[in-house]
Amino acid sequence: MKIYIVGTGMEGAETLTREAAEAIEEAEVLIGAERMLEPFKSLGKPVLAEYRSDEIVRYIEENSFASAAVLMSGDCGFFSGAKKLNEKLAKYAPKVICGISSPVYLCAKLGKEWSDCFFVSLHGKKASIVRNVRAHKKTFFLLGGDVTAADVCRRLCEYGIGDVSIYIGKNLGYDDELILSGKASELAETDTDGLCVMLCENPGYERFVPCGIADEEFIRGKVPMTRCEVRAAVVGGLDIGADSVCWDIGSGTGSVAVEMAMRCGNGVVCAVEKNPEAVSLIGQNKVKFGCDNIEIYSGEAAEIIEKLPVPDSVFIGGSGGQLCGIIETAAAMNRNLRLTVTAVSLETLSQCTAIFDKLGLEAEITQIAVTRTRKVGSHTMLSAENPIWIIKRKRP
Repeated sequence: MKIYIVGTGMEGAETLTREAAEAIEEAEVLIGAERMLEPFKSLGKPVLAEYRSDEIVRYIEENSFASAAVLMSGDCGFFSGAKKLNEKLAKYAPKVICGISSPVYLCAKLGKEWSDCFFVSLHGKKASIVRNVRAHKKTFFLLGGDVTAADVCRRLCEYGIGDVSIYIGKNLGYDDELILSGKASELAETDTDGLCVMLCENPGYERFVPCGIADEEFIRGKVPMTRCEVRAAVVGGLDIGADSVCWDIGSGTGSVAVEMAMRCGNGVVCAVEKNPEAVSLIGQNKVKFGCDNIEIYSGEAAEIIEKLPVPDSVFIGGSGGQLCGIIETAAAMNRNLRLTVTAVSLETLSQCTAIFDKLGLEAEITQIAVTRTRKVGSHTMLSAENPIWIIKRKRP
């Protein structure tokens, strides 16, 4: 059986490539979601209105067609079900035929280049909105499910960047196609139900990932905070990836959580803190630095962490006397865990190394002693901070 997986472009007719049209013409049966099939029902071919890959595979295997074409919206390589279907139909060696994707179509309409876009799917998925817009000049959102373009605009306004430029494409390729443009603040109440995509332009985007953000940049109150030099060493040593799941235990002001979040724009940071004042400060710094990928958990860490997603990287700046239990739980959830603990006393250092030994974790121990300068009259004097011990799990 010859199988084609066909990207049909926007509406499946005007934006169809010649190769795709020939495959559809050749196929004995057409398969796809109802919207994909509609333009081709006039061909009089047998059709199966189905988008679930398992059901498509079952149908193909139970029938004896010489050829079949499975129709996919847009392009098969852009957040498409074609990937999973291609894997399930591997024994048939399906031919994948590309189509015109929504960012290509929308940017052509706008006269803009799309090669410098960062792409985020919110189609039935949870992903960072503000963090990605803050970090990129252009961010393209594929919308759907519970998240509308207006929802995205409102989120941007909540985080203080309602002045970014927004372009919304609704029902692209159809007779009722609509393209809206304006600031996020202007489009926050726009009716954007239906098939929508969205382009955000942020000329003030972050041109680098900050490391060791100055202490005075954070909203601090009276809550202890991991100082910038120590924070840079801690976060830099956790090897945080773009989609990492991170824990910040004893988050304080959230300074470590913020720098973690800036490195995992497609991941999540779980900031755990029991002090109500600190919880409030984490929320304020989350908004200030545009880190909507930080999730705040209030309460005792030992009672919370078992409910958290499996971590890739964990920082423990405060344990509430539950250090052993926290490390044991985290290490049991991920045997390849990247783990760092800080200690300000010899007792905590001794306890931590004993726990590492008990669990068979090899430790790398570093002491950081920061000395700053201050002016006293015409002289520059030294002002030393308390030394900090950094206990990091050595990775094999």
